[in-house]
Amino acid sequence: MAKVGYIGLGIMGAAIARNLMKAGHELVVHNRSREIVNQFAKEGATPATSPREVAEQVEFVFTNLPDTPDVEQVVLGKDGIIEGAHDGLIFIDNSTIKPETARSLAAKLAEVGVQALDAPVSGGDVGARDGTLTIMVGGPEDAFRRAEPLFQAMGKAWVLVGDSGAGQIAKVCNQIIVAAQMASLAEALITAQKAGVDPRRVVEAIKGGAAQMWTLDVKPPRLFAGNRNPGFKAYMQHKDLGIVLDTAKTYGIPLPVTAVIQQLYTAMLEQGNRELDNSAIISVYESLTGIKLVENEQD
Repeated sequence: MAKVGYIGLGIMGAAIARNLMKAGHELVVHNRSREIVNQFAKEGATPATSPREVAEQVEFVFTNLPDTPDVEQVVLGKDGIIEGAHDGLIFIDNSTIKPETARSLAAKLAEVGVQALDAPVSGGDVGARDGTLTIMVGGPEDAFRRAEPLFQAMGKAWVLVGDSGAGQIAKVCNQIIVAAQMASLAEALITAQKAGVDPRRVVEAIKGGAAQMWTLDVKPPRLFAGNRNPGFKAYMQHKDLGIVLDTAKTYGIPLPVTAVIQQLYTAMLEQGNRELDNSAIISVYESLTGIKLVENEQD
C-alpha cells in the first residue's frame, strides 16, 4: 500500500480520499478549511498544514481544487508542492483545469524530478462516494502504471489518453456533452410539463430508447423529489464551460451550441442559483416559460 497525500477535501475530494483510505492506503490531508481536515484526522488520516508538508511525506500527492489558479498556487506557490519535491514523487491532479496549464505544471515539476498526471474525473458526487468514477489521464505511462492501484480505489474506469494535458482535453470533451445533456434534459422535462403530459411518465417511456444516458437515469428522480442540491455545483459547470470555450479558442474550434449553453448557466448564476446542482439549470427554463416542474406527485 502507498502513502498518499490529498489536497482539496470538497464534495468530490473528500469522497475520493475516503475511498483511498478504505483501500488501505495511508493518507496525509490538507485543506483550506480545517474542519474537514480535523474530521479526517479522527478517521485516521495525518493532517498537514501546507501542500509542501503533504508532498514531503508521500509517494503520491493529489489535488482536487476549484479552478486553474488554485492548482497553480498549491503546486507552485509559497509552501507549495514543488517545495516538497523529492525523488519518486508523483503529482496527480483530479481538478478540471486548462489543458495548457496542466502541460506547464508538468514541465515545471519535471525540472525537480516530479512526474505529473492530469487526471480529471467524471461521475459526480455519487461516483466519488461509490468509487465508480471515470478517470481521464494525461502524462508519462510509467507514472500512470504506478498510480493504477490508486485509480482502482477511486473508479470503475481509467484511461491513459496521452501525454500531459491529454486528460484535461478529454475532460473538455466530457463537459461539452455533460452540459448539453443537462440543458436537453431540462428542455425535455419542461416540454412535457408545458404540453400537459406527466414528465415522469415521459422519462420512463424514453429512457430505454435512443435517449438513454446516465443523466436521464440519475437526475430526474432528484428533480421530481424537489432535490436541487449538488451533486456538481452550477458555478463549477459554468467554470468548466469557460475552460471548454478557452480551449476551443486556442485551437480555432467553433462551438456554437456550447456557447449558448454557457449563457444559460450564466443566467442561472444571475438568478442566485450558483450553489445548486448543474441539473437545476431547469430553473432557467421555468423562468422563461412561467411554469414549475411538477414535484412529489405519485404515478
